[in-house]
Amino acid sequence: PVCLSVTVSSSKPKVEVHEHTDAVLACEFRTEKDQSPRIEWKKKGKGVTFVYFNNKFTSSYAGRAKIEGATLTIHSVTQKDSGEYRCEVTASEDHVNLGEAIVTLNVLVPPHVPSCEVPSSVFVGSGLELHCKDKLSVPPATYHWYKDNKALTATADTPYSIDTNKGTLKFKSVSKTDSGMYRCESSNSVGAPKSCVAQQLKVIDYPLNMTILIAGAAGFVTLVLFCCICVCVCRRCCKSE
Repeated sequence: PVCLSVTVSSSKPKVEVHEHTDAVLACEFRTEKDQSPRIEWKKKGKGVTFVYFNNKFTSSYAGRAKIEGATLTIHSVTQKDSGEYRCEVTASEDHVNLGEAIVTLNVLVPPHVPSCEVPSSVFVGSGLELHCKDKLSVPPATYHWYKDNKALTATADTPYSIDTNKGTLKFKSVSKTDSGMYRCESSNSVGAPKSCVAQQLKVIDYPLNMTILIAGAAGFVTLVLFCCICVCVCRRCCKSE
């Protein structure tokens, strides 16, 4: 006997589009007998949700999607639309009556203005770490730091290091020359780079009272150590006598 079955496929199983453009998720099918198969689209996330069911779109897709044959078009996509979609065709009159195709949608997002963490002031000799993050860009952004509008490039001789993937700028020990206006720029392959507003960093000396306090503490510690040594010496002398 001839095996009657429905077959489903996609001519483009991986789709990449820019944010706010249309995404076409191709789905082609063929039935051997059933002329009016049931077509459904589902999206896989934490669970499985319906996109197109019972000849209509669900609430989150209503008014911004259309279907032609079994091909789904989503208008003005956002990052929330990224994910794995499943096209299901049910042909009840065919012997094998269910077929499906998987289409993965990746929505590309250009850089956004990153959040930058730059303290207003720091003491001379202190360690320092500046942070920069753009959580929205897809693919993930890379980062570059600028001081007084000049790009910073880390080498073996510079007093700082830069992680272009994490967006950190680290100083082991800052000096007065590190004072200036700092900003960070995020970039990816999708759109133009974006930069945060430059922020002033001041490297300042310890205040006089702080200096006196540190010196006093150091002197006190020295005095205590000296007394301990004297006591130990005296005890040894007494024991020997």
